[in-house]
Amino acid sequence: MKPMKMLTLGLLASVFAGPALAETTLTIATVNNNDMVVMQRLSSAFEEANPDIKLNWVVLEENTLRQRLTTDISTNGGQYDILTIGMFEAPMWGERGWLRPFDAVPADYDLDDVLQSVRDGLSFDGKLFALPFYAESQMTFYRKDLLEAKGITMPERPTWKDIGEIGEKIHDPSNGVYGVCLRGKPGWGENVGQITPAANSYGARWFDMDWKAQLNTPQWKEALTDYVDLLKKYGPPGASSNGYNENLALFASGNCGIWVDATVSAGFLADPNQSTVIDKVGYAYPPYGKFDKGNHYLWAWSLAVPVSSKSPEAAEKFIYWATSKDYINLVAKDTGWATVPPGTRESTYANAEYIEAAPFAKLTLDTIQSADVNGPTQEPVPYRGIGFVGIPEFQAIGTSVGQEFAAVIAGQKTVDEALAAAQALTERAMDQAGYTKK
Repeated sequence: MKPMKMLTLGLLASVFAGPALAETTLTIATVNNNDMVVMQRLSSAFEEANPDIKLNWVVLEENTLRQRLTTDISTNGGQYDILTIGMFEAPMWGERGWLRPFDAVPADYDLDDVLQSVRDGLSFDGKLFALPFYAESQMTFYRKDLLEAKGITMPERPTWKDIGEIGEKIHDPSNGVYGVCLRGKPGWGENVGQITPAANSYGARWFDMDWKAQLNTPQWKEALTDYVDLLKKYGPPGASSNGYNENLALFASGNCGIWVDATVSAGFLADPNQSTVIDKVGYAYPPYGKFDKGNHYLWAWSLAVPVSSKSPEAAEKFIYWATSKDYINLVAKDTGWATVPPGTRESTYANAEYIEAAPFAKLTLDTIQSADVNGPTQEPVPYRGIGFVGIPEFQAIGTSVGQEFAAVIAGQKTVDEALAAAQALTERAMDQAGYTKK
């Protein structure tokens, strides 16, 4: 009798349980930045709440990610359900019909809470094509203790000349401290993304209003010379190979005196599990050359759904979770308010706990809101973007130019040689693409 009773109960359980849920696997392509690694770790909470959805992560270095995503989406490859992209890709890929628009955002997501400047940067023709995981501009990070020991004060709005003068005084390679850390690693989103805002502030621009390349100008020469000199005189060894992650690691381990880079880094540097300098970091506006215009970019690492996704509804569900207020609260609970994804929501900057924990909050918000992607240069330009030029061809052009810049930092070329080569390859690419008139 007992076996029969067990069988009956089993049948009843299966009847009342209903049909088993079909499992959906989402393949997410993302960058190996710290905040994205945290997202991957905390996503177990999403899977627990959505047992019918499994997440397959593809975490790649920045240059590699961009190459693979561009190839996949332009060929309708369909390898990924969720793409990590930014303000360069979202409007262009949305215009081409490669991305699903977010045109039915749930009310409880509170889309109006997302900063308008960030939404605008991820939109085309009034349609939003990605939701921001975090947004960033640039700032100057510096070691307060090193400056105080030398009796130096960092200006609130330093010039590149100030950076050089202070970097020289605190440069102490024999004790493992390098005066200035900057990106040298080639890539349109690596060294070019940092050098371009610096060049803007010297009066440089990539193109004139007729799309003629402007890289062989005195403004570019002065900007690149100053940037390269800082790294050669006060930078760490192998600076031509250092990108964002390498410089972040150097600063967090106490090996950099000054670092100019993404505002999002402030949260990482405030995490005692990641940083050895949490009580020693000062913050200033990004430096400028001659003009306080176009000297800091606007970027948002964001999540988007390609039209080739086989599970778009599930993909959107994950994106709403990962970019929500609830996710921000989850990070705050996990590692503290100073470490939450910044730059996306007004409510974050209205939160007293965040403001108290993040002394860099006001500066971050100010640089994000003051970055003018439509007017990045002293002279008029036909493109949008501050650290990039918002045309499809720039990905290839910027990558090639970045290799020329890295060669100068490595001592393999002079500034004049690199800019001449950059001018020539840019002219050639723009002619082939039909931008310039014969």
